[in-house]
Amino acid sequence: MGINKDQVAGRVKEAAGKIQETAGKAVGSVPQQVKGMSKRVEGGVQAGYGDVKQDFTDSAKDAEQRDAEHLKSKP
Repeated sequence: MGINKDQVAGRVKEAAGKIQETAGKAVGSVPQQVKGMSKRVEGGVQAGYGDVKQDFTDSAKDAEQRDAEHLKSKP
């Protein structure tokens, strides 16, 4: 299984959002907490999209490989 840019970017956004949210809580800034939470959720969605995209790509490659092996085994 590989990794794609959406998985990486999403996980980075999630982490940055968590940091921003925690910093907002520490200083008592509700707007920063909300921005951090929003960024964290956005990152989670992007990472999830990347996961699905990667699963689809991996499944397609597996299917191609099985088809190629099946064709080789036919007389």
